[in-house]
Amino acid sequence: MGEMAIVIETVIKAITVLAVVAGMAAFATYIERKVLAFMQRRLGPMHVGPHGILQLAADGIKLFTKEDIVPQNSIKPIFKIAPVIAPASAFTAMAAVPFFPEFTLFGYTVHPIIADINVGILFVMGVASVGMYAPLLAGMSSVNKWALLGAARTVIQLLSFEVVTGLSILAPLMMIGSLSLIDINDYQMGGVGSWLAWKQPLAFVLFMIAGFAETNRTPFDLIEVESEVVSGYATDYSGMRWGLFFVGEYANMITVSFLVSIIFLGGYNPIWFIPGGLAILLKISFFIFLFLWVRAAWPHVRPDQLMWLCWKVLMPLALLNILLTGIVLI
Repeated sequence: MGEMAIVIETVIKAITVLAVVAGMAAFATYIERKVLAFMQRRLGPMHVGPHGILQLAADGIKLFTKEDIVPQNSIKPIFKIAPVIAPASAFTAMAAVPFFPEFTLFGYTVHPIIADINVGILFVMGVASVGMYAPLLAGMSSVNKWALLGAARTVIQLLSFEVVTGLSILAPLMMIGSLSLIDINDYQMGGVGSWLAWKQPLAFVLFMIAGFAETNRTPFDLIEVESEVVSGYATDYSGMRWGLFFVGEYANMITVSFLVSIIFLGGYNPIWFIPGGLAILLKISFFIFLFLWVRAAWPHVRPDQLMWLCWKVLMPLALLNILLTGIVLI
């Protein structure tokens, strides 16, 4: 009976996370359009529903009813499967993320994490990196030179910045001595002063920059640059298959916001009079807004500038931070 209860609880948690995060990812598209409009002195969506709030429903209906075109010369099975990989990897990565502190519901203690594993940070980063195969396979299976070029620079960007992501968190992990996200959160239970953002400011900045690059956000959105005539790896996609790529992007944006909050900003620990659950919601809301703010305020960079920043600036800084942290700990 005990094992069955654990299975049922895990299934309920997985369905809840899937439904809530998918809803948040969809709502983030509306918020993004409104925030960008506000910063650019426009109104944004206004025609469908009060202040355009029903634009989400209109976009959903359009994506589900739009003709699903599969190019004649494409490698059809891979072309159809590729868009599914992006949201699947994004949602799977959330299995090891502790979203909120424990709470009691009808006398039952709920642990808001689907799988409490002792290598949580490695699991999240490893599974999230599998999402790279979505644009790669999409571009290669399209038999379209523009899509293929888009897929090529996708691999260059994601592989490069995954190196920076891994190196940037090594120094904080050396201080904590654990790969569990719950242990990382508990390490900062002493209040705002114990946040790792103060102890590892360079790692915090490097992780944020790499997070922008890996989630395909401005100024590093070279994977699929909306200002270009073609749409990179997604050039041949339409309808819901096209939409799945963006569901994965926004879901990854939420995951990165949770990771930054947990690793560097005290996670779901309470802040003064603010309870832990509300505290982490405020933190991820700020980081999602930061993603949108940077998109509105920052220009694009060229691919060569991006690679120069990654390999000649960010990676040496990450290695230097690991060396200094090791010397201090010794």
